[in-house]
Amino acid sequence: MTALPFEDTTDFENADRGFIDALSPAVVTGADGSVVYDNDAYAFLKADCPDTAHPSLWRQAQLCARQGLYEVTEGIYQIRGLDLSNMTLVEGERGVIVIDPLLSAETAAAGLALYRKHRGDRPVTGMIYTHSHGDHFGGSRGVLPAGTEEGVAILAPAGFLEHAVSENVYAGNAMTRRAIFMYGDRLPKSPEGQISAGLGMTTANGTLTLIPPTLDITETGQEETVDGVRIVFQLTPGTEAPAEMNFLFPDFRALCLAENATHNMHNILTLRGAVVRDSRIWAHYLDEAVEYFGDGYDVAFASHHWPTWGHENVVAFLTAQRDLYAYMHDQTLRMLNSGLNGPEIAEEIQLPPALERSWHARGYYGSLSHNVKAIYQRYLGWFDGNAAHLWEHPPVELARRYVDSLGGPDQTLAKARAYAEDGDLRFAATLLNHLVFADPGNGDAKQTLAGVYDRLGHGAENGPWRNFYLTSAMELRQGANPIAIDTTNPEMVGALTTDMLLDSVAIRIDGPRAWHEDLTIDLVLADEQRRHRLTLHNGALTHRSAPAGEQPKTPPALTVHLTRPQLLGILAGEGLGGASTTGDPGLLTRLLSYVTQPDTAFPIVTP
Repeated sequence: MTALPFEDTTDFENADRGFIDALSPAVVTGADGSVVYDNDAYAFLKADCPDTAHPSLWRQAQLCARQGLYEVTEGIYQIRGLDLSNMTLVEGERGVIVIDPLLSAETAAAGLALYRKHRGDRPVTGMIYTHSHGDHFGGSRGVLPAGTEEGVAILAPAGFLEHAVSENVYAGNAMTRRAIFMYGDRLPKSPEGQISAGLGMTTANGTLTLIPPTLDITETGQEETVDGVRIVFQLTPGTEAPAEMNFLFPDFRALCLAENATHNMHNILTLRGAVVRDSRIWAHYLDEAVEYFGDGYDVAFASHHWPTWGHENVVAFLTAQRDLYAYMHDQTLRMLNSGLNGPEIAEEIQLPPALERSWHARGYYGSLSHNVKAIYQRYLGWFDGNAAHLWEHPPVELARRYVDSLGGPDQTLAKARAYAEDGDLRFAATLLNHLVFADPGNGDAKQTLAGVYDRLGHGAENGPWRNFYLTSAMELRQGANPIAIDTTNPEMVGALTTDMLLDSVAIRIDGPRAWHEDLTIDLVLADEQRRHRLTLHNGALTHRSAPAGEQPKTPPALTVHLTRPQLLGILAGEGLGGASTTGDPGLLTRLLSYVTQPDTAFPIVTP
């Protein structure tokens, strides 16, 4: 392994540069007094690295834990350390433009208040979402409370709304449940527990909100002026998010890199789950940024971490980041075309020494191991071509057979403990996991596996790996707790198009219970002048739309004349709410009776 340059303190100097003030105490609370975010909980990071943490991750945590208001350049400021992400504020002629208002309304409001304490009570005159992930739009109501957004330009890359809402609603329950493990927000903040997520400290637990964009950025080269501030955009779809963009403030000579270039290796596929990202196009857009923005900047900042100052330093940073994603992509393809599968490539691949020694290329958030597996998955899917893996038993049945083959629970536990004592924690975890799935009531197996996860977590350089291991250990000892953040709150649901709203219903239909049904219902929305035909047949709810005045070729069994707010009320269980019907209204009740609610505490580390 290449020795890391711990003597290089450049990151610490840059992380402290421009500091103005910190929130004190650094605790953000909700309206009910509950703690939404507590950065003071990380005070222990001021000490030297203990033996319960990887020294490199400890260093990254020390950098990410810095909190407060910072000046990037004259007229541009950042709030850092009050959520997983940064909020950037650009001063215009009349007020301030907010870039990425954090994850929660509470933390965004606290950050804006800290800015105004030092820069005056400037109104928010514009807002920019760099991309479609929740920690970059969720706090929008914290800076633009309801009723104050009129006349405020809200800019986002093309496709933003569809991807922002679909990710949080379609698979939102499963992603949010797994995010508990990824960010470790249930773990104690301590040298033995959660110390960082690599990309930031952890996620806030406040109110997720979304104000829809008023202006889409549709092409590279598009230039807009907001509150007298000129902005030149570069679209980067399919990189860190399906909808994302970099942009330049020419008059400030400052470049915003969104989340395309941060001070860590990023994820090609997050451990919480997501669509697999395209590392090839990611590298392409980083290369394009170097050429496209030319010499027009002296500082680059992003929606996480600290800025990079000096034009040549930014070019070097972008070039190395480009090479990082290109190398992972190309070497994975080279090896898969030589017959290696994902896990084999993950064991074989090694970064070039220059990248391995670069702090900003370290695997604090993404990891080389799980990223190359994701690239393999993007091209070849879950199946590695080995027929033995084509139709394996599901986890519980497979586990029972492994345990039986090893001679039973006692022998499996003994063998796993022996592997752990010999230092082979990876195989010890495999054996113990089989035992827990084969015999969920085996307390000794759970406790032993939890201890192995503790050791794996404490040795991990990657923040999400550490958090996954330690949260898994916690759940083995204490059981699962439900999700805290509501990704399907009324404002998030209200941002769905009607087609997306109906899709969100379709994915919750209990298909087997509805196999026998054959229902056709038309929803005629007066305020949209659209007719949506819903068909429940063979357990599948499908829908199509047409102009409201266009008469259907076949009549439905029920027609409901309503408005979109009434539709939202019906789906929330509030009844017809004044909507008029033609036909049997009981059919709508029947349809909704098949809609299920997801389990917010489904098991992950136990059957």
